[in-house]
Amino acid sequence: MELKRGRLIDHLHLRTRDLEASRAFYGAVLGVLGIEMVNAPTHFFADELWVDIGEQPSHVHFAFQAADRAMVERWYAAGLAAGGKDNGGPGERPYHPGYYAAFLLDPDGNNVEAVFHGPSTRSAEAVVITAG
Repeated sequence: MELKRGRLIDHLHLRTRDLEASRAFYGAVLGVLGIEMVNAPTHFFADELWVDIGEQPSHVHFAFQAADRAMVERWYAAGLAAGGKDNGGPGERPYHPGYYAAFLLDPDGNNVEAVFHGPSTRSAEAVVITAG
């Protein structure tokens, strides 16, 4: 099986009612994944994720990629400790062989997932864009 990922979404913009609660939650779960978060008074961002204040918070489902099952488990524990709510603990899912994931609701009710797709080889660690 060959999966092609990382080409559809350019960025994800979430709105939150409580920036500090979201900052704590995402700081914890992104830290486990080794993704740096940049903070500013009115927002924060990490890679292609941007979060700021909004009257109507976002209500979406999205997933972060994890390097292995242990990272999914650490992500889940860190998210719970930082105010996330359980929406499906770490475990195999029937989506395809090797799909191992955990789900948390963030402070605004977004369904956030960490997933490991099983042993695989990536064509590249990341996409590098150089302005022309």
